[in-house]
Amino acid sequence: MMRKMKFVLSAGILVFNALMLPPQYVFAADDTSIILATTTSTQDTGLLDLLVPAFEKQSGLMVKTIAVGSGQAMTMGQRGEADVLLVHSPEAEVKFMAEGCGTARRLVMHNDFVIVGPAADPARIKGIKGIKGSVDALKAIAAGGGPFISRGDNSGTHTKEKGLWKTAGIVAEGQAWYQQTGLGMGATLNVASEKGFYTLADRGTYLAMKKILALEILFEGEKSLLNVYHVIEVSQAKWPKVNAAGAKAFADFMVADATQKVIGGFGVDKYGAPLFFPDAGKAE
Repeated sequence: MMRKMKFVLSAGILVFNALMLPPQYVFAADDTSIILATTTSTQDTGLLDLLVPAFEKQSGLMVKTIAVGSGQAMTMGQRGEADVLLVHSPEAEVKFMAEGCGTARRLVMHNDFVIVGPAADPARIKGIKGIKGSVDALKAIAAGGGPFISRGDNSGTHTKEKGLWKTAGIVAEGQAWYQQTGLGMGATLNVASEKGFYTLADRGTYLAMKKILALEILFEGEKSLLNVYHVIEVSQAKWPKVNAAGAKAFADFMVADATQKVIGGFGVDKYGAPLFFPDAGKAE
């Protein structure tokens, strides 16, 4: 299958320091690169700028990174247009594996989703009696006429948001107070900040951009808002041109102890808290 994609090459310059990385992998001469389809949060936070160069140095492979929503990343996988996925939409991932599109799916890390909005908080969802969960918060936003802006891009974040509206019994799409950007997390946060909208965001991207946003975290800490990432190797049996060896090497790298240690410390020095928490080897 011919791969017709516009590649976004990693521009990261940071590398691992004083880390004992696994032995270098050996690949056939025509297996010199892999295509990584991933969510925008791993790009917007800067995590890939740290991890991808380290993997390239260790493996000898070039990584061609496509940062889109998780839904779009899995669509690429379903078409054999990517070798490996790093995504955060668990229900869709399970379906992807059941369809035989992936050969292995491994837990990598998590952060969580938060509801952010303007400090004025017109829907009064922060610290108000009666707001006991994210669904209550969304009901209050809807009752107050929002405004709320969604990514609307079939990403893991968008999927989570749609699930919350469904649980709340609210059809948000089509309402005057509800808008969609069709863009990634960083771009959606910028629009929400400029327009004074509420939105659902992953904590990592919000923290990475916090200094330039006129937004505050107004609801957080609910177990149902956990945001879990997996690495998936795309099936070579379905698409012979998939670089299975390279995909496995990247997946192995993501769950390796050294990489997990870096993930756990990423963001602490700059933001005062990690943007992601390492989970490799843990039970789901």
